[in-house]
Amino acid sequence: MILKFNIFLRIGLLSLLALCISALFFPEKASAVKQEEQSMNGAGGASIPAPFSTADFESVGPETALETEPEALSKPKMLLYTSYKVAGGDTISEIAQKFALNTGTIISVNGIKDAKGLQIGQVLSIPNQDGIMYKGKRNDTLKDIAEKYKTDKISIAEIQAVNEIFADRLMENVSLFIPRVKMPDTVLKEISGDLFLWPVRGRASDTYGYRANPFGGGGREFHNGMDISAPTGTPIWAAMAGKVIFVGYNASYGHHVIITHSNNYKTLYAHMSATRVNWGAYVGAGERIGDVGSTGRSTGPHLHFTVYKNGVTVNPRLLLR
Repeated sequence: MILKFNIFLRIGLLSLLALCISALFFPEKASAVKQEEQSMNGAGGASIPAPFSTADFESVGPETALETEPEALSKPKMLLYTSYKVAGGDTISEIAQKFALNTGTIISVNGIKDAKGLQIGQVLSIPNQDGIMYKGKRNDTLKDIAEKYKTDKISIAEIQAVNEIFADRLMENVSLFIPRVKMPDTVLKEISGDLFLWPVRGRASDTYGYRANPFGGGGREFHNGMDISAPTGTPIWAAMAGKVIFVGYNASYGHHVIITHSNNYKTLYAHMSATRVNWGAYVGAGERIGDVGSTGRSTGPHLHFTVYKNGVTVNPRLLLR
């Protein structure tokens, strides 16, 4: 028994001596061992890593320390469509908002000419990105198209990637999706039906199109505008900004004014009791240009309002806000 005790005592003394020698000649190792023991004790046996220091960040470099955006995410997205069935109360703007798209994108992709004419049950194609449709013309090239939309910085490569095409020339009448491009504001307002202001405060009393002859004698005649009844002297305003190209009188329209606008529009204001603008004047939308009257071929005080697009009359009611 005494012999065993002596053996254990000698082993213990030798271990203590070895530890002292190690601390004397290898101080770094001893310190590391001590830190590890402290961390183990402080975390209930679990190792706690040292915090990531600025020096560590600088040593690995920004390329490995911070992940950059994958190259695929910065490339143009391939064009994909989903379908949407129009429900009661839906509007183009609400549908566009639902899919985080511009109103013009929905209108252009679906070839909508009258946004107010949306029908319940109508199925719309919804793209996965904003843009407009472009119908190819004879001898069109992608270079020509990219140049057309140069203000939007559209590249040939982007058009090819989105549409999955490789040729640089389009076939005639082939539709192409041009990403990121917005529909011109005037065209958007035209289709949405809010291009023109109401030119007078009153009641629509006659519509555009064929009607019975209001002066008697039977028969039908084509009415090339809309009539808005209002008391004599009620102010008449320019429905859109433009240039006055006619101020005068004739037997049919009485005192009347014609204004030319952007996008090949013209408006005519007839049967005035007085005109308040001059030839060549530039007027803003809502600026007073005359007063309601009943001059010329008229059945009572009202404004006859005609809209021309490319020299042809169109229904004004579809364009009024």
